[in-house]
Amino acid sequence: MKRRIIPATALGLALSITSAWSQTKWDLAAAYPATNFHSENMVQLASDVDKATGGKLKITVHANATLFKAPEIKRAVQGGQVQMGEILLANFQNEWPLFGVDSLPFLANDYEAAKKLHAAQKPFLDKKLAEQGMLLLYAVAWPPQGIGTKKPLASAADLKGIKWRTYSPATARLAQLLGAQPVTVQAAELSQALATGVVEATVTSGSTGVDSKLYEHLKYYHDTQAWLPKNAVLVNKQAFDALDSTLQQALLKAGADAQARGWAGSIQVNTDSVAKLKANGMEIVAPPPAALMADLSRAGQTMLKEWLDKAGPEGKALIEAYRR
Repeated sequence: MKRRIIPATALGLALSITSAWSQTKWDLAAAYPATNFHSENMVQLASDVDKATGGKLKITVHANATLFKAPEIKRAVQGGQVQMGEILLANFQNEWPLFGVDSLPFLANDYEAAKKLHAAQKPFLDKKLAEQGMLLLYAVAWPPQGIGTKKPLASAADLKGIKWRTYSPATARLAQLLGAQPVTVQAAELSQALATGVVEATVTSGSTGVDSKLYEHLKYYHDTQAWLPKNAVLVNKQAFDALDSTLQQALLKAGADAQARGWAGSIQVNTDSVAKLKANGMEIVAPPPAALMADLSRAGQTMLKEWLDKAGPEGKALIEAYRR
């Protein structure tokens, strides 16, 4: 009797191990709320991969900076602490200027231009990320950026000394050029920062405005449509290479679908979120005053020149490719 039990137990253990080996589990670190359209897009990506691989590749999305804070995600993917991560490319401009080209005011300030800029930027991104042991799965633009304030703005002079929330090197530099006091606050902490007076104004998309309930603290949203920064989903190359070719292709296909879906979703979210801000009591200033837009445009020209000086030949080549 005992001789029969032992082989059966061993067989069960072997089947359990085989089942574990047949399924790969990945984590995807993200920094924005689960209800944000970027996060929802990643959840759909995980579902698509699950279906396409018959459950052999399972991806769990960790939204709202629950796994890593926004500035930590890129290093976590690069170092293999997590297999996938979503970053705001512009957050890493100080590391490499070309990460932040999409946050230069008025260089690309509508969806068509933003797609063209992404096409010009992508070869450079692919090369840099490969050097860092990662690959770009896909990238999706945020809706155009506007300025939320307690009082209406006639020009940049009205921003002088105001504690202005920034989220990247580019937005911090813009604040300096406009005379505001830059205060770096990531999206997950924006609502609290507004409630506690850490910041008095913000530059952000209508989407983040809705996520953070700007209307509870600010009265005006100036729809400047200054730029469309992108979120990028990165994959650790070593983890990717460990997948068999079928799983790799399923992931790449799901990524391409997520990019197409995400850009279309961003356009819709832009319309819906600005409408939600208005419905909740914010005054939408569109178009913003000419003097304010002229001040922003001048700042943008200064930032482009500074960026080109830092970016060197690579930056020049990127801008030339974009402007062809």
